[in-house]
Amino acid sequence: MTVREISGRAVPFDPFYDPMTARGLGPGSNYAPTYWIGTAGTAPEGDGPVTRAMDVDVAVIGSGYTGLSTAIHLAREHGIKATVLEANGVAYGCSTRNGGQAQISAGRLKRSQWVKRWGLDVARGMHGEMVEAFALFRSLLADHNIQCDPQDGGHYFIAHKERIMPSLISEAALLRDAFGYDARILTRDELFATAVRDQEAHGAMWEPDGIAIHAAKLAFEYLRVARELGATVHPDSPVQGWSVKDGVHHLQTPGGVVRARRVAVATAGYAARNLQGRLRDRLMPVMSNSIVTRVLDRSELEAVGIRKMSPLTDTRTLRHYYRLLPDNRLQIGSRAAITGADAANPAHLGALRESLARKFPALRGIDLDYSWWGWVDVSHDMMPRITGVPDVPGMFYALGYGGNGVMYSAMAGRRLAQLVAGQTVPDLPIFNSELRHEGWKTPFRRLGQRGLYHLYHYRDERK
Repeated sequence: MTVREISGRAVPFDPFYDPMTARGLGPGSNYAPTYWIGTAGTAPEGDGPVTRAMDVDVAVIGSGYTGLSTAIHLAREHGIKATVLEANGVAYGCSTRNGGQAQISAGRLKRSQWVKRWGLDVARGMHGEMVEAFALFRSLLADHNIQCDPQDGGHYFIAHKERIMPSLISEAALLRDAFGYDARILTRDELFATAVRDQEAHGAMWEPDGIAIHAAKLAFEYLRVARELGATVHPDSPVQGWSVKDGVHHLQTPGGVVRARRVAVATAGYAARNLQGRLRDRLMPVMSNSIVTRVLDRSELEAVGIRKMSPLTDTRTLRHYYRLLPDNRLQIGSRAAITGADAANPAHLGALRESLARKFPALRGIDLDYSWWGWVDVSHDMMPRITGVPDVPGMFYALGYGGNGVMYSAMAGRRLAQLVAGQTVPDLPIFNSELRHEGWKTPFRRLGQRGLYHLYHYRDERK
């Protein structure tokens, strides 16, 4: 992979960074060489690194979608001008490495799993939160003229095995009957005729809400909006030490200490384990790989048959997410390496290429224009949390989207801003409890993950 410069950053990015083992990701690393960074144009200016001691009201750690949304909503709804601290370039992590798919969910669980875990009433409350969140996401794009190439057309959840169709039919019925949400089932023929000719597909569930966006353009537009509203955003300012004295949080950066009354953490899967003891081992960083092909020719476009440029995902546990991009390149991603040290193993790229070829045989062996990887913040119970920390006054966090954060991060930032400002949020499980703590030591956690991946792969690929 080649290094692509943006905003003058020329230090090669660290492709082997692993938040489970590294003490921190130092400043100056370049962006991963993603399609998004390669086609986003010049990033808007930030406010430069922290260069002195600072006293601020609210510090936000992390300048991805969530951190910038938090800053936007602190300003829009509470009159608070936040100070955002970023270890590297703006939106260095998940927000410029994801698949650009906005779906009506957060975390890894389906509505039927919500009902099983919390009961129907709570599940309905959670669904209402997602509906409100998608409306907020759409309004943010419109209200601030955010230019991120949005393609609205719903989300297609595609059955990769025939045995999956009954559960999709049941899920769609639940969405309609219990939640009043107009999910629909498409047969294989209907899917091929109207959406995509995925050769693995046996049908699909279509959800009305799904928007494909340009990941980096969205992040850079959030940066523009946050700064226009008065927030300051400081790249190359990693938090390398955190202590609390007399109720004030002292955040040590290379350029000086930032003293804040309140701190909001929005680091997704990129925070080192030693950022703050209260957060240690509450997430399982999981790696995802993504590739983008060269521009498809006319015959390839016809063979692929993608007629909807909105989000497409399949029903594997180790899910594939894919889409046709506006310039007629095709993007696909899925889970890959277990550790950062294994990220560049050609076997992972080969596996993703093979997945692409199974879905679209005409693209077997096609040249790639982009290949990258990044960390996803998966929580141990597969759902995010946006909450305060009771025994650390003034500390809040929004983490654990599990790969479903493009849309919901906008609302998570709004909810996080409400908490920081001292307001109440809905009485729902993602707000009224913390991320579950996992006490296993790193080698054992990774061994467990490796075992689960083998199990998931077996379940995904059996007849």
